[in-house]
Amino acid sequence: MSPQIQYRQAALADLKATALLFDLYRQFYGCESDLKAAEAWLTSNVSEQRSVVLLAVDETSSLLGFTQLYPALCSVDLVRYFVLYDLYVAETARRGGVGRGLMMAAREWALATGAARLDLETARDNRSAQALYEGLGYVRDDVFYKYSLELS
Repeated sequence: MSPQIQYRQAALADLKATALLFDLYRQFYGCESDLKAAEAWLTSNVSEQRSVVLLAVDETSSLLGFTQLYPALCSVDLVRYFVLYDLYVAETARRGGVGRGLMMAAREWALATGAARLDLETARDNRSAQALYEGLGYVRDDVFYKYSLELS
């Protein structure tokens, strides 16, 4: 029997535990481990309402994964939307539908807040994530290029 999984918005009290997964997520993308900075980032974002963190929690209150959404505006379409920037599932919970569940929870949360859409990016070689996103109806943008300017 598969465990019951609850998807919910993180409270400040959840962020210490969430920081452990957030630190692993950052390491996945080549960053050095910095648990203190990970917790400070999440706490600052959530307390200042710069982001929303959604959690996947099992029946024993173990944290299985998280996603972090950042609000954004589109001046062309005159809409508010969210950027799904972070998605991470604990290794022990992978291949069990947790990532899909978090994506669906993000969709439901964004709809409930009146957002027009969800945007995300992923690495070109992250084929499993691409399959998940496309399976949920996300459409890859082949029209626009993404540019960045490092300011450091």
